[in-house]
Amino acid sequence: MDLLRTLLLFGLLVLTACASRPPAPAVALPPLHLPPSALPQPLALQQRLEFHFGRQARTLDALLEADAGEVRLLVQALGQTGVRLRWDGNTLQQQRAPWLPPAVRAERVLDDLQFALWPAASIRAVLPAGWTLEDDGQQRRLSHDGQAWLVLTRIDAGHLQLDNRAEGYQLQVTSMPLDGDAEAQP
Repeated sequence: MDLLRTLLLFGLLVLTACASRPPAPAVALPPLHLPPSALPQPLALQQRLEFHFGRQARTLDALLEADAGEVRLLVQALGQTGVRLRWDGNTLQQQRAPWLPPAVRAERVLDDLQFALWPAASIRAVLPAGWTLEDDGQQRRLSHDGQAWLVLTRIDAGHLQLDNRAEGYQLQVTSMPLDGDAEAQP
């Protein structure tokens, strides 16, 4: 009976340890690292980000500016800056708030942004062997050996849904141009 209790206790400790850490990705998504100049037009957007990871949900606000020379992204929660990114095509700079979860990585944020907004031809040009990109105008799918691991659905003008199946999260993005026009570009 003591052995059974010991095994049960050990099992509970393992489950607790697993629950406290984010699970390892099912597959490592390829980094994109696309140059800002590959974006066909400059962007200046205010965004509402609704992030879902398992049972957790977070809503964040973002300001995105991108031109041929640089991508700048500021993400805030409750008026506090969580992360500030700058990407010039060579160097990714980030400033992070101490309260930002370690699972939020600048590289993944930039790759999600580029996956959603950069031209499909630019993405295809940097994909390693075994990875493919399909884009029918409504949905964009990044697949490895026939399995879709990153799926972007364009709901309507200014509203995107990203499903990262490799890392187990969903992100809904509502964009509005900073100049106040009613319709967003992406």
